[in-house]
Amino acid sequence: MNILNKLKETAVSVLPIMGIVLILGIFVLDLEAVLLSRFVIGGLLLIVGLTIFLLGVDLGIQPLGERSGAALTKKSSLSLLLSVAFVIGFVVTAAEPDIQVFGDQVKGIFPFVNKSTITFVIATGVGLFIMIGLLRTVLNLSIKLTFLIAYSLLFALAMFAPNAFIGIAFDSGGATTGPMTVPFIMALGLGVSSVRDDNDNSFGLTGVCSIGPVIAVILYSIYLKASGAFEGQQAIENTSQIQEGLANTSFIAQVFASFGHAFGEVLHESLMSIAPLFAMFIIFQILLLKMTGRQVVRIVIGFIYALIGLTIFLLGVKGGFSQAGAALGQALGQKAVNNGGLWYLLLVGTGLALGAIIVCAEPAVWVLSEQVEQVSGGTIKRKMLLIFLSVGTAIAIGLSIWRAVAGFDLKIILIPGYIISMLLMIFCPSLFSGIAFDSGGVASGPLTSTFVLSFTLGAAQSGNGGNDSFGVIALVAMMPLIAIQIMGIIFKFKQNSVKNKQLSQGGDL
Repeated sequence: MNILNKLKETAVSVLPIMGIVLILGIFVLDLEAVLLSRFVIGGLLLIVGLTIFLLGVDLGIQPLGERSGAALTKKSSLSLLLSVAFVIGFVVTAAEPDIQVFGDQVKGIFPFVNKSTITFVIATGVGLFIMIGLLRTVLNLSIKLTFLIAYSLLFALAMFAPNAFIGIAFDSGGATTGPMTVPFIMALGLGVSSVRDDNDNSFGLTGVCSIGPVIAVILYSIYLKASGAFEGQQAIENTSQIQEGLANTSFIAQVFASFGHAFGEVLHESLMSIAPLFAMFIIFQILLLKMTGRQVVRIVIGFIYALIGLTIFLLGVKGGFSQAGAALGQALGQKAVNNGGLWYLLLVGTGLALGAIIVCAEPAVWVLSEQVEQVSGGTIKRKMLLIFLSVGTAIAIGLSIWRAVAGFDLKIILIPGYIISMLLMIFCPSLFSGIAFDSGGVASGPLTSTFVLSFTLGAAQSGNGGNDSFGVIALVAMMPLIAIQIMGIIFKFKQNSVKNKQLSQGGDL
């Protein structure tokens, strides 16, 4: 991989976001100089960190996942494959930093929820459904039928769940798809399908895994409801706090203070993300893979790059990037509530623009798009996939902003959206359906779930969205299902047109 080309591509993805925020912050909203300075530094760290992280994925994470999947499949022991898959899903998810943060957020809203319990509930859901996903691949079961049955079960169970937990349940599916777990899970699926030599089954594993935690959390909420946990309980208002600079320190100290405070936290999160996968690598190398010394060194170097890159990336996000998102959303939301009219259009329009751009800076989106182009032999272009994914995410963020200020029921969007997704599977090629559901998982990564969530929560403080901060990730995870399957239908139509044209020309000859 050419690291300079990768640096250029990541810069092209992040710089437009920075441009939008700086233009609005300086010329429209007059945001604080300290906040904007942190944002610029955070953006530059994002670019550098994402570049190094992707290099590490190419060198270590992806080859390890593919080799592990292929080796487990060649053992011809279905029970071994599924058992290892469950352990991988459970351990990696339980250690995922996003899940720890998510558990704190849920407990902050509903104090009667035990953080450890909901963490293990989510991890169990991922473990069980990664087993189902790999079983589907090995048995060559229909990806469309798998999704149809799983989502039918999900919505049937959701009818009995407390309404306040619906957004939490769907958001949990997005929170599990962290920057380390997604590349490994996707590579594991590719490794299993490569042994079967079936490209149509190469994708969909991440999409299946994302269903598990949603069903698990819904079942957990039904249990809480039956045990009377919700009786007499009120959700605590989740307020968004924008960090201010210290008045008695210099400008430079104010700018860099947040990065210093965040460094220890993000280093711990990065280590916790990588440690389970690295431990599995050691175990797999001893018992299963037995790679050469050169291959082992290459993968170890990949892990080191991934750790450095992820740490720099998260430092940029938490040190300055997400703070600016919260401030921007709150300022625009306040203007919209006080003045209405064009300010509402600017608020929603900013959400649309940020959604279209920010998804292209997600680490897992880059991994997925490169794998799609590689597996399809270049027939499915990465740029086209990113365009459709950007459109879907933009619409999702626009709807999230609208809901944040209006406060309507999340199910009004979720239920029709998933019905449309299921209907599109009838006409969409299976390969694209798998890519679509994988895209829903990868779109809701750390950048979207921090900057966009902060922006939306900031807007909600000024609107009627109240304390219902959950549901943003759910919408971001849903819209790519529609957008990418529409892309698949267009792709199928064009292929058929080319074939018909070739046949007609052949007939003329």
